[in-house]
Amino acid sequence: MKERDGSTNAQFAGSIPTLYDRHLGPVIFEPYAEDLVRRVVAPKGGRVLEVACGTGIVTRRLRERLGENATVTATDLNVGMIECAKRKPGMPAGIEWRQADATALPFEDGLFDAVICQFGIMFVPDKAAAMREARRVLKPGGSFVFNVWGTLAQNPFARIVHETVADFFPTDPPDFYLVPFGFNDREIIRRMLEEAGFEAIEFEDVPLEGRAASAEEFAIGLVEGNPIAIAISERGVAETAEIVEAVAEAVAKELEDRPVKVRLHAIVVAAKRPK
Repeated sequence: MKERDGSTNAQFAGSIPTLYDRHLGPVIFEPYAEDLVRRVVAPKGGRVLEVACGTGIVTRRLRERLGENATVTATDLNVGMIECAKRKPGMPAGIEWRQADATALPFEDGLFDAVICQFGIMFVPDKAAAMREARRVLKPGGSFVFNVWGTLAQNPFARIVHETVADFFPTDPPDFYLVPFGFNDREIIRRMLEEAGFEAIEFEDVPLEGRAASAEEFAIGLVEGNPIAIAISERGVAETAEIVEAVAEAVAKELEDRPVKVRLHAIVVAAKRPK
């Protein structure tokens, strides 16, 4: 089995980007995109880098908010996510898309006024290296803003799918959901940021509510729209319909249905590179 933060748990490929964007994006990512983008501070005509841009949910809002004079660069390790973002209807022009590893960014020192990352740092095996890279590419006084999920207990939808899928694999359950919901210790995050050279570190809890049209639609994303689908396939299950159905039933039972009321909890972290 792969390590929790290894390649399988960070592999958004094949049909995953499309299902992620369609079934999870509007429910759990769009609400936080709006929150995160409003926190970005950049001068007129400035440069902003988004790391782990995924399917461009934050990217679109950045481009619209900053105006045509600003430069928006969006990167992701997974080419499939970038391609999905680029072909989405309504994606604004004028975005520089780059495939890039967050721990080895292909940019010169001090290039950006701000670096932003939505729910991506948790998937980076060497998080300390990613934070050092964010500081390196920032201008003096530039800001690094990112968010991470709270715990499984604070995000019932994730706990439900994690436990339901585990019931199908009693001896070797997929552990994907422990990755995005397992990096939220403020002291650890603060220490990493300080060691990377950041200051003025702030944390804010942001509870929100998402809405899914139906438990069935949401369950498709929860099972097939992220790398847990790969882990399931690696365990010899080629067809996920039974698992999706079980997750949908569990979601509807605990979170209601049509619509599903999805309680969400994230932590927003902001830090600055010293001037």
